[in-house]
This record gives sequence, C-alpha cells and structure tokens, in this order.
Amino acid sequence: MKQCYFCANNIDNIDYRKAENLKKFLSHHGRISPKTETGVCARHQRKLATAIKRARIIGLLPFVAT
Repeated sequence: MKQCYFCANNIDNIDYRKAENLKKFLSHHGRISPKTETGVCARHQRKLATAIKRARIIGLLPFVAT
C-alpha cells in the first residue's frame, strides 16, 4: 500500500490553482484516478476531487483529454 502523497508532504489544503500538481492525479483520458491507483487517503481524495473540478470549471484543466 502506498503512502498518501499529501499526508507524507504535510499538505492540508489542496490548491486548485496549482494545475501541475493536480495533473499527476488524472489518467491519460483526463479522468480523476481512483485512490487505489494513486495511494491517496480517503480524506485527501475527496479534497483532490473538489480541487480538480474547480480547476476544470475555471479552465486550468481540461474536462476531456484531446
């Protein structure tokens, strides 16, 4: 089992404006990767999903990979 990236680096708030960090948690199709693939804990997975959705709405991340 992988250790949570955010717990290991002491990151409590996931910033939706840092699109480069969020891209690591997207599949090549642009979908949010499940926590079983990424190793992120449940609490941070929920915050991560919210941050990715916010970044998509303001145009920092694509909804669908082209």
